Amino acid sequence: MPDPDRSPSTPGQAAAQGRLAGRVAILTGAGSGIGRAAALLFAAEGARLVLGDKTEAVHATAQQVQQAGGQAVALQIDAGQEADVMRLVATARESFGQLDIAFANAGIAGGMAGIFDATPELWTEVLRVNLIGPWLMIKHAGKAMADAGRGGSIVCTASVAGLRSGAGGPAYSASKAGVINLVAVSAQQLSDTGVRVNALCPGLTETGMTQPTFDYAKDKGVSHKLGRLNPLRRAAQPDELAQAALFLASQQSSYVNGQALVVDGGLSSSHPVTRQLTGQTAV
Repeated sequence: MPDPDRSPSTPGQAAAQGRLAGRVAILTGAGSGIGRAAALLFAAEGARLVLGDKTEAVHATAQQVQQAGGQAVALQIDAGQEADVMRLVATARESFGQLDIAFANAGIAGGMAGIFDATPELWTEVLRVNLIGPWLMIKHAGKAMADAGRGGSIVCTASVAGLRSGAGGPAYSASKAGVINLVAVSAQQLSDTGVRVNALCPGLTETGMTQPTFDYAKDKGVSHKLGRLNPLRRAAQPDELAQAALFLASQQSSYVNGQALVVDGGLSSSHPVTRQLTGQTAV
């Protein structure tokens, strides 16, 4: 018996019946990882896409979408440059006549330099891409959606590192904390427009940005230790985050606004403990 909660398996059926049927979406950081997984999923759910990434890999993502029967335009852009974000928005309107969804997913790690070791240049670059980039998307995509009068959804990738320490370097963590506050403020600023703004907070996920960590663990034979601090005892795969982004982008989350959706296997549900014993007090 077919599962009624699953989308049709063929591209044509998905375009007609998917959760994003008739919608146009912008996605940044679409060259790999969560961005690529989200692009393929959004297209399978009926969305027409404008994909942005700093690398040439964005064209490969667009090709994968097209080979699966979807529609996608790819642009090499810098998500922290206003002119490039404006170009993404203009391309969506010129190519497809509208804009309904924006997924500001592009980001950089910036290394693990501590408070005393990092440079102002490092902090400036991390904040430019990770925080100013999402703001630029909200500014321009949000304005386009508000002016069209049809509402819309903006999703910004934050991180569990933005919730508390221990999941990233100081610059990265501060930038992602800024994203979480930015979506809350923006949701209020966009009151009465029907445009929703939410954040997605991934835990450890195997992406291009985290690949060195996964490669190192593989080389050392300790891949099984990755993600062991969360209750599911594993890292996430990009598609798991893409599914959460789809929820926030779609009408299934029509009453979710100004929130940070944490997808981390339960990592952030507890304070650090030295041991966890079922039915006993942790010490």
